[in-house]
Amino acid sequence: MEEEAQEDLMEEEEEEEHDEDDVPSSSSLKAPFRASTRMQIQRSNVCSRAYFVVVMVFFHVYIVNVIGLLLYVHYNNGPGDVVSDDEAKPEVSDRGTTREELHVEEDYSQSFSLPRIEGIRVGHVQQVSLVPDRTHDMRTLSLKPLLFEVSGFLSEEECRVVVQLAQLKGLMESRTTAPGRGPESSQPLLSFSTEEVFSLLDLNQDGLLQKQEIVSHSRSRDGTWLNPDNLRQILSGLEARPTGLLTLDDFRRVYDQSQRPGQQRSGKPRSHFKQRNKHTRLHQGPGSHHVLQTLRNRLISLTRLPSSLVELSEPLQVIRYERGDFSDAHHDSGASRSETTCAHSRLAGNSSALTEVSCRYLTVLFYLSSAEEGGETTFPVADNRTYEEQALVQDGVDLTDTQQTCVRGNMRIKPAAGTALLWYNHLSDGRGWMGELDEYSLHGDCPVSRGLKWTANSWVNVDPDHQQQARYQRLVAQRHRAKSGMEEHYQPLSHSDLLHQDL
Repeated sequence: MEEEAQEDLMEEEEEEEHDEDDVPSSSSLKAPFRASTRMQIQRSNVCSRAYFVVVMVFFHVYIVNVIGLLLYVHYNNGPGDVVSDDEAKPEVSDRGTTREELHVEEDYSQSFSLPRIEGIRVGHVQQVSLVPDRTHDMRTLSLKPLLFEVSGFLSEEECRVVVQLAQLKGLMESRTTAPGRGPESSQPLLSFSTEEVFSLLDLNQDGLLQKQEIVSHSRSRDGTWLNPDNLRQILSGLEARPTGLLTLDDFRRVYDQSQRPGQQRSGKPRSHFKQRNKHTRLHQGPGSHHVLQTLRNRLISLTRLPSSLVELSEPLQVIRYERGDFSDAHHDSGASRSETTCAHSRLAGNSSALTEVSCRYLTVLFYLSSAEEGGETTFPVADNRTYEEQALVQDGVDLTDTQQTCVRGNMRIKPAAGTALLWYNHLSDGRGWMGELDEYSLHGDCPVSRGLKWTANSWVNVDPDHQQQARYQRLVAQRHRAKSGMEEHYQPLSHSDLLHQDL
């Protein structure tokens, strides 16, 4: 019995050992789990490195694109339109000269607008700061046109210097008279017959005039044979022809009609512009007399315009009126039309433009002396309720003829040495730029009855086309840089050479 029990116990122990061999150990269970975990970790590391590489590639491509874009903008964009108001104010030395020769090389603001002084009402006085430690009274004289008067703009000494510089430069006589008046009216501007004019314009001698043939000989700033109205009349006749060509008979009709003197669209007589005086131009840029530069900087402060616009405008015009001298009423600026281009920006203008006109945003008139009698500045239609060109002729008398009708003008301003007048020749376009011509800016000079009258005109030239003005200023800036580069290769001028420089 005991032997059987021992045998059974040994069999049970063998079965338990066999069962233990069949059951896997904990270490054997963990081994595959560790292997799979290692593989997952390795795969995760590989994915992380690949993602990092992709991100870095895209990042470098982005950086390269940004740098390329910046370089493209830098090398393809020149100076912009015009400087902003804050950038426009030049640093002025004690003698009134600017520290920089030109400001056209600055970065111009694309959002630039032309500042415009508010008139408020007639008789309103506002303070303006033109010189250190002093303010000037600026009085509103008219709202149509927007006209201001500033007393004491120039000192007595400054007036004297400007007059002497003009005399040193030399004055040229300005004398124009209407047809049928004056000693020069006996000679026509053109002594050619209509047939001869037709033959001269007919460049290919085919007996027919094309538009381009007429336009090729029409660019005359003084209007010696075709002013804008004459040219427009001739071209209207050409466009009315079905063939778009003019025969000799067609040209004879439209040309003879366009050359009839004193006729306007209204059909009422109007005299041609007349004046009699002596004048000269004075340069105000670097190298000019310090009084002239001071005068220009003071004008910049008064008008609040960017210095680049003023610096690139016409030189100062100085005029001397003797006894009997005058100028008929006129507009300083020309009306903008599709067939015209501004004279100051013609370098960057449309080559197909037919006529050049003066584009002057505003006028500043300086009285350099006080005439003893006469010589008033007249604004015939200032502050009229309405403006009609036909109304300028009343009872057969032309209000623009200052010799005959100066006393009938709505406003007359007596010359006073040192006083400045400022008026805008153009309205605003509503977007901060120069708009249409202000017809109310018609003005002239009454005949001087006794003594002498000295004045100076400063005009600020602006093209009504904002982009055209920008192109013009970029072109001037490029030429200025090219000129500066060339001057580095030459020696400075000697004293004898400086004596011959323009005043």
